[in-house]
Amino acid sequence: MPSPQHPSVLRSPRLWIGTGLIVAVVSTLFALLYVGGNVNPKGNLRDLPVALVNSDKGADAGGKRVNLGDQVVSGIKKNAESNDSFDWQVLSREEADKRLGQGKLYGALVVPKDFTATVTGLTAPQQKQPVRPTLTVLTNQSAGSIGSSMASQANQKAAHGASAQIGKDLLKRANAQGAKLAPAAQLMLADPVTVEVADGHPLGSHSAMGLSAFYYALVLLVCGMLGANVITSQVDTALGYLHSDFGPFRQRMPLQRTSRVRTLAVGSVLMLAFSVVMGSLVEVATVGILDMDASHLGLLWLYSVGTIAVVGLGALALLAAFGTPGMLLSAIIFVAMAVPSSGATVPLEALPGFFRALGEFEPLRQITGGMRSILYYDAQGDAGLTRAWTAMGIALVVAVLFGFGVTRFYDRKGLHRVPGPDEAAEADAAPAPTAV
Repeated sequence: MPSPQHPSVLRSPRLWIGTGLIVAVVSTLFALLYVGGNVNPKGNLRDLPVALVNSDKGADAGGKRVNLGDQVVSGIKKNAESNDSFDWQVLSREEADKRLGQGKLYGALVVPKDFTATVTGLTAPQQKQPVRPTLTVLTNQSAGSIGSSMASQANQKAAHGASAQIGKDLLKRANAQGAKLAPAAQLMLADPVTVEVADGHPLGSHSAMGLSAFYYALVLLVCGMLGANVITSQVDTALGYLHSDFGPFRQRMPLQRTSRVRTLAVGSVLMLAFSVVMGSLVEVATVGILDMDASHLGLLWLYSVGTIAVVGLGALALLAAFGTPGMLLSAIIFVAMAVPSSGATVPLEALPGFFRALGEFEPLRQITGGMRSILYYDAQGDAGLTRAWTAMGIALVVAVLFGFGVTRFYDRKGLHRVPGPDEAAEADAAPAPTAV
């Protein structure tokens, strides 16, 4: 007698509805978060920090002391009063260089010390070969290439605007003096200032144009998250909760009944041990094989191991508390919400308010900040490293308390992953429900 055929699983409404809801939510969330954070950086731009450096010493012109550098700076500040896209900060050259070297500025506009003297020399009668004055625009790719580009464009626009205003004054002065200018001289005086662009904080050629810190941080985060998934699967397989398939072969270990707390503890020990392996291999691969620009190699190794361990323990806690949905939560927390709020590609100042708020606690923002400090800013604590270590410590405490707190609660309530012998016997003895 032929065995009865089971109905096709594809006929199950539960399978279609459940799976459809999950993939619909995930795809929508990823689209909204990834694209929503980056779709309009110029429109969302608020208070991007840029420095105005006036080193001009001034000069005597027409019997009085003049400082055109002050006029340039005040003119830019006045024009920016109705535009909050940029935070123009008037700083000394030393302070500007310091903040550029900490990633706290995306660029600077520098007025040289001989600016007034050079400008006034353009219309001096004794000047045979006038030298064009210069304004220098400093970029800072280490703080983020898009933010640096925005700052550079704003600085160049401001510099050319200042040049045009100075040109009007020079032509007016030349006409007042009755000077007869050749067409070439008139053109030069109309736009007298040369705008130079220079790197305010140079990086090595193997720094991915200021993005190596972000990519390295992303690798660490992914290693921690995926490592937690692998360890959870391997622990469950070793305890007999899951079987493992190797091609056509299936292996299932004898079931070892154990508490949820102990299961999480076993996974946590493995995570800590393999964080050392993963962190070491990431550094060897990137620095040793790919020749990524890096210094402070010992600190880089410690930071890499610590980051993977903390992210991994956080993901283990989510998996232990929520089971299979914990994988989706890990992907949303550590990837979907973390990448657009990291400030690594698009600066936080160019993100919508929601993503700026996420950047205050999302892990990738803190990890990237610490990595930039190690790779670009000589491991300065003020450049993001102190904040990163602090955030890492807080995340570690929260992950341990949450993971072991929830699993202990489950164990005390008798919510075991596999019922014990007595519980199984009671379930078998329970009467089957009757159809109404």
